[in-house]
Amino acid sequence: MLEKQSYKVKQFGVLISLLRDRQSFLEEIRQGARLQSKMSSLFVSSSIFFAIYGAIIGASHSWAQALSGAIKLPAFYLLTLIICFPTLFFFNVLFGSKSSIQQHFVVLLTSVSVISVLLFSLAPVTLFFLITTPDSYQFFKLLNVLIFGITGIFGVKFLYEGMQLLSQQDEVGKATRTTILRSWLLLYAFVGMQLGWFLRPFFGAPDSKFELFRTVGGNFYLDIITAIHEILGFR
Repeated sequence: MLEKQSYKVKQFGVLISLLRDRQSFLEEIRQGARLQSKMSSLFVSSSIFFAIYGAIIGASHSWAQALSGAIKLPAFYLLTLIICFPTLFFFNVLFGSKSSIQQHFVVLLTSVSVISVLLFSLAPVTLFFLITTPDSYQFFKLLNVLIFGITGIFGVKFLYEGMQLLSQQDEVGKATRTTILRSWLLLYAFVGMQLGWFLRPFFGAPDSKFELFRTVGGNFYLDIITAIHEILGFR
C-alpha cells in the first residue's frame, strides 16, 4: 500500500518540479538527465488530468459519454503528438540538431503536460457551468473550445521555449530549425483539430443518443459557426 502511494507521489512530483522551475527542468532535458523517468511520470500524470477533464465535459450528456470522454481526451492529445512528432524530429536532425529522439519527445510531452494541468485547474469552472447551465449545450461547447484554445496557446509557448533551449547546443542550422518549429506548430494545430473532429463527440448533444464515434462529415469550423448562430438566435 505504501509502495503504491509512493509511486503516485513520485509520478506527480515530476510534474510539480516542472511547474515550479521549468527552466531547470528543461535544462535537465537538454543535459539528458533522467529522461525515461520524466517521460513515464509526465505521461501518467497528464493522462489522469486529461481523463478527469474529459469525464466532466462528457457528463454534459450521460455517464457513458463521461466514460468515453475520460478515455478519448487523453488519447486525442497523445495521438496528435505521435502523428506529428516524427516530422519535427527528422527535420531537426536533417538541419543540424544533435538532440536525441528521447529529448525531443520529452520536451513535447512537457508541453502536453502543461496543457493537462491547466485544464485540470479549470475543471471546477467547467463543472460550475455544467451544473448551472444544463440546457445551454452550445454555450457549454463554445466555452470549452475557448478553454482548449487558451490552454493550447500556453502549451505551445512552453514547447517553443523548450525546443529553443535544445537548439542552443547546436548552433549550426539553428535559424532553419526555428522556422521548421514555427511551421510544425501550425501543422500540429491543424492535425489536432482534424483528429478532434474525427474522435468526436466529446460532449454529445443533449437530444441525441450516446455515440462512441460519429459519422465523419462536415468540419470543425462550420460546427463552431453553427453554435455561434444558435447562441445569437440566428437560424
